[in-house]
Amino acid sequence: MREAAKFTWIALLVITIISCIAIWPIYGFSILGIFILGLGIYDITQKKHTILRNFPVIGHMRFLLELIGPEIHQYFVENDTDGKPIDRNHRAYIYSRAKLESETHPFGTELNVEEEGYKWMQHSIYAAKQLEEPPRVTVGGPDCKQPYSASIFNISAMSFGALSKNAVMALNKGAAAGNFFHDTGEGGISEYHRKGGNLVYEIGTGYFGCRTEDGYFSPEKLKEKAAYPEVKMIEIKISQGAKPGHGGVLPAAKNNEEIAAIRGVKAHTDVISPPSHSAFTNAKELCAWIKQLRDLSNGKPIGFKLCIGNKKEFIDICEAMIETGVKPDFITVDGAEGGTGAAPIDFSNYVGMPWEKALIFVVDTLNGYDLKKDIKVFTATKIFTAFDIFKALCIGADICSSARGMMLALGCIQAIRCDTNTCPTGVTTNNPNLMRGLVVEDKWKRVKNYQHETVHDFLELFAAAGCTQLEQLNRSFIHKKVGENNLSFEELYPKVKAGAYLKLA
Repeated sequence: MREAAKFTWIALLVITIISCIAIWPIYGFSILGIFILGLGIYDITQKKHTILRNFPVIGHMRFLLELIGPEIHQYFVENDTDGKPIDRNHRAYIYSRAKLESETHPFGTELNVEEEGYKWMQHSIYAAKQLEEPPRVTVGGPDCKQPYSASIFNISAMSFGALSKNAVMALNKGAAAGNFFHDTGEGGISEYHRKGGNLVYEIGTGYFGCRTEDGYFSPEKLKEKAAYPEVKMIEIKISQGAKPGHGGVLPAAKNNEEIAAIRGVKAHTDVISPPSHSAFTNAKELCAWIKQLRDLSNGKPIGFKLCIGNKKEFIDICEAMIETGVKPDFITVDGAEGGTGAAPIDFSNYVGMPWEKALIFVVDTLNGYDLKKDIKVFTATKIFTAFDIFKALCIGADICSSARGMMLALGCIQAIRCDTNTCPTGVTTNNPNLMRGLVVEDKWKRVKNYQHETVHDFLELFAAAGCTQLEQLNRSFIHKKVGENNLSFEELYPKVKAGAYLKLA
């Protein structure tokens, strides 16, 4: 709200000055002088802003420059490879594929291949024939009655409310056209999610869409939502990478009557989900809830999403799976560098395990307890390019998704205003004047194009590596610069053999 107020005030200031200049021939300096004098008196007497008290009138330039600071930095300061959180090269990659523009890059790499941490994939001089159709992955363990055949690249969790209704509709129509899934995020299922695309219904700690009036889980409402034909899988959100241990945040500025009705909360209030679930408090209770959700959904795939923090807690979950015999059909691994519309800065910067180490730990732990054969691993942190997908699958993931990549395909310009309801591209705002700029019938095609072209790029890398089946991918294909050496991920993180931890027990 403060940013919106600043913008309004500065806009009025600019309009007034322009108006004064326009009537200059008639009134000369008089109106402009009166305005500046009045503004100066106000600045000197107000007590909130030191800069304005000490530098009346011209001090307002500080707020104007601060307001457009991200744009100045993005367009005029940063180079192609150092922008945060997503650099210009990655943004250009997504835009070009969404718009079906040139996919080539001139003159060579701009990356420093001798930089610490630089990653590359090994190719084969005997490249394989490129697959005509992208591979798909079946999700559903022994207890699943309705397995789902998933694309290797999908739309990660983003809620209606965090995104505009136009953005949600465009994402869902793109998913329908491209035959990949669309994760609802924890905000519940709206009519805008039901435009033909396959859904993963995410259930967060607020139980939006399946909650009682006092905020607890409602089996009856879950059964109703799970019966939707669009809902192919159900995901329990334990924690999110960008704010693990905190719970979701929907600012009051974005919580209108429609969104509140879908979530079952009061409109125009900050909606802060609890940091943890009330439906379970330990690993065995989580397993029991997984079974309950599977029964309520008539056997649809059930999984959970988490950012790794305390490793022992995930190990406890694996041991509980073995003890109870109840296993999820999939686990989604989020990294600490994951995206969010709104989060406390300390949580975004300093809480949770980074993606690479988290994915390796989860895959190795599942292998060690001989669980990986029945559980698919999804991952969704900063997956933007074909190489990102290739790398994740080599580490041990089965399926990838992207949130910010899909937002950029919709037209997001990384304005960093997701939590203010002033998104200039209509992606993360419910302001009708801004949302109208996002034309659904144009943008869904860009979502489909981006997903399709990125998977096509993956197939080219896949063939260049000499592979014809996903099962051939392993950690030896990815190398990393460590000190003076280039080590494969297999050397850095040797894969744990199936059942190795059971033999130690």
